[in-house]
Amino acid sequence: MTTVTAEQLATARGCVLGLMLGDAVGATGGRVPAAGPLRATSAGQLACFTVDGLIRAHVRHRHRGICHPPSVVWESYRGWAAIQGIPGFEVSGEGHWPAGWLTQVPALAERRGSAPATVAALQRRKIGTIDDPNGTSTGAHALTRTLPVGLYPCDAAEMAALTHAGDAVGAAGLAGAVVRLLAAGGQLVAALESVVRDPGDWSETAERSLAPALAAAGSGPAALRELTRLAPDARAVSALAGGVYAVACFPGRETVREALSFAASAGDGGHAATVAGALLGTAHGPDALPVDWLSRMELAWTADTLARDLVTELHDSPSGGEYFPPTDPYWRTRYPG
Repeated sequence: MTTVTAEQLATARGCVLGLMLGDAVGATGGRVPAAGPLRATSAGQLACFTVDGLIRAHVRHRHRGICHPPSVVWESYRGWAAIQGIPGFEVSGEGHWPAGWLTQVPALAERRGSAPATVAALQRRKIGTIDDPNGTSTGAHALTRTLPVGLYPCDAAEMAALTHAGDAVGAAGLAGAVVRLLAAGGQLVAALESVVRDPGDWSETAERSLAPALAAAGSGPAALRELTRLAPDARAVSALAGGVYAVACFPGRETVREALSFAASAGDGGHAATVAGALLGTAHGPDALPVDWLSRMELAWTADTLARDLVTELHDSPSGGEYFPPTDPYWRTRYPG
């Protein structure tokens, strides 16, 4: 018998599906074709492996009593690099590494744009931390791939610091805080304003992203000029500012399509749309996402399965633990910890 509530399930599914839909819509630049699949980019692929790593980390904690979640997520990213065929991460001859079901999804093995900072960090084989970051990149992937961390009892900034630095780490920390408030039942604009008032260690990043985005949204209707000013490039702070501006201009569940299309027109590589999709999905649940788009999304089943499994692991621990037996004998094969 599950202890997962309908609200918890809807929040997680909305977050992950919204992220992946925003990623796919962002890749079109806001010009979604009338037919055909909506494909993920490398940002969406990496977000899937973030969720995989979070589930594995929780499994490891249940069975070993101690775990460092960023290290487990790092291992999941190494699995992504292996199936991508990136030099230095070859799949083992016996097929035992990388393990887990996610590495068997064909679309995740296809090259969908570059992730140079993440790849370079993985190839350096150095796990970055907030105090000792891996590299100097402030690119948007640090933010977009870590948005689901807000659903988990861990700091998204730590996950971003694995491969990025500076404002990118701060942007991830701020977005993770917003997702956490939304997952706890907060309202979208109220959650954004709360994080602006209390940004923790990331006050400077908030002043360069969240605060101006909310101020712009409060000064008038959505304007492409404002969006491109807030999100002029592919940095994480641009993605956060552009995504927040879009959702603050179109906060309702009935305007998700408009929010995603608007965010995707920023010209920042689609990252603002990814942020907007994750925030709107977390706030309103999967039923608010446009069905005609969602049904064409290439990784819809993958994303939905990961979201469901994350909530199930956090609340039911199907692989068991030191003091209780498993309810799913195959769970640790799916998510080896």
